[in-house]
Parts: sequence; structure tokens; C-alpha cells
Amino acid sequence: MSKKILVVEDTADNRQILRDLLGMAGYEMVEAHDGAEGVAKAVEHKPDLILMDIQMPVMDGYEATRRIKADPALKAIPVIAVTSYALSGDEQKARAAGCDGYIAKPYSPRQMLAKVREVIG
Repeated sequence: MSKKILVVEDTADNRQILRDLLGMAGYEMVEAHDGAEGVAKAVEHKPDLILMDIQMPVMDGYEATRRIKADPALKAIPVIAVTSYALSGDEQKARAAGCDGYIAKPYSPRQMLAKVREVIG
């Protein structure tokens, strides 16, 4: 059975890139367009990994991650922040919100797959 990855990303082009990349690598992908939908999809699908954009409408990735990590049924799911916020201190802010990893945009497909495989195999 393939591993399921929830991608929480508001930009359609970025979701398409990840859909192609993760699909070719044999992962199943569930999509959410903002943080609130991301929390709901995490509850519904219980993915093996969540790739979380930070800057989104409705609810940002920090708050979505805090809510996911506060849920006993979801807190063990690894969350990787995937963000264009790449200034000093941004990775620490993501980790403080509960993210287990951090990838700055733009990223290489090789870098993304290596991180996914490192976290969920």
C-alpha cells in the first residue's frame, strides 16, 4: 500500500508540481487549498506525512500545524513546512508551531523526494 501525503498549498501550480513528483515516486496525494481545509483533510484521511505551506488564506500553516499537533489522533503525523519564508528565524518559527521539518522554496525535486523518503520511507 502506498504512503499517503497531504499537500496543503494554496497555489495551483505548486500543487501540480507536487502531484507529478509524488505520483511518479509512488505516493498517494491528498490536496488542501488552505490551512482550514488542511486540518479537515488531516482528520479525514490520517495521512502518513503533511507538506504544509505557511502563507495561505483562511488559516496560515503555523495555525494549521498547531491544530493538527493538538489533536491526539493526528499529533504523530510528521509535518514539513514548505515555504518561501526563508529568512533567519523562519525555520525556528515553523518548528515552534510543531513542524517536524522545513524546506525552503524554490526546492529541487531531488531535495523534496529525499526529505519525503527520509521522513516516511
